[in-house]
Amino acid sequence: MSAHGTNSAAGRWVVTGAAGMLGQDVLAVLKDAGIEAAGLGRADLDITDPAAVRAAVEGVAVVVNCAAWTDVDGAETAEEAATAVNGTGVRVLAEACAAAGARLLHVSTDYVLPGDACEPYREDAATGPVNAYGRGKLAGEQAVAELLPQDGYVVRTAWLYGEHGPNFVATMLKLAAQRDTLDVVDDQHGQPTWSYALARRLVELGLAALAGRAPGGVYHGTASGRTTWWGLARESYRLSGLDPERIRPTTSAAFVRPAARPAFSVLAHDRWAEAGLAPLADWREQLAEALAAPAFTALAGSARNGSTG
Repeated sequence: MSAHGTNSAAGRWVVTGAAGMLGQDVLAVLKDAGIEAAGLGRADLDITDPAAVRAAVEGVAVVVNCAAWTDVDGAETAEEAATAVNGTGVRVLAEACAAAGARLLHVSTDYVLPGDACEPYREDAATGPVNAYGRGKLAGEQAVAELLPQDGYVVRTAWLYGEHGPNFVATMLKLAAQRDTLDVVDDQHGQPTWSYALARRLVELGLAALAGRAPGGVYHGTASGRTTWWGLARESYRLSGLDPERIRPTTSAAFVRPAARPAFSVLAHDRWAEAGLAPLADWREQLAEALAAPAFTALAGSARNGSTG
């Protein structure tokens, strides 16, 4: 899967994990920007294979790594397999990018943080994952920092939703057609982030990196503002013409999961100024724009037609 454009100044880009929700959005943004890009899914590239990765990044200006083990609960019982992708695979990518002189934009997560703060986590906050998934992702971050101190960019995101993959917003809209009320957790705090908005920011950051305007290191690619899962579900319903009162608050204790979740995943966005970029828009603004996409409007329409609530 590739897009061929005319913005030769940006060089050639590679997007790993290209079949996923974020990867598809990154490729769409690159195509719109006229940047030549190759999208490599899991079937095209095993990021833990050094020889294959070296061949894939040869002559490439920017690699955007969207490849990841994303099954947070599954990682608890398969930590070695999860870390092979989220830790070792990222190290392999970083080594290949260092050898090729390519910039690496690596997508990471709020789960590398302990989640016990009371104010937004700065980019240089002490890490402390509370689950296996977070430990594997932290290993990936550390590899980028070690091997690409100047040309490596770790972009942490959280609470991601979008048109091209399973996500919380889509699930809430699907359930609206099936249930009159829903109980949703109201004691986890974070920043719902539209995958397409993050994709645009990753491309902007890559271009700033190529222009020498963006220092390497950690950036926080989450929406501005904050809410809870309950708040996100209510706003999704309100914007979709559904009654938000159908969403009832509950606690994390009501939904016990194999992997612990950080209770507080609100991230600060100070470092964007160093790259000449503003923080991403408020989560409500992003959600309103996202819900205008066909996949979401279809779900909302089905919910309005099929619900008794």
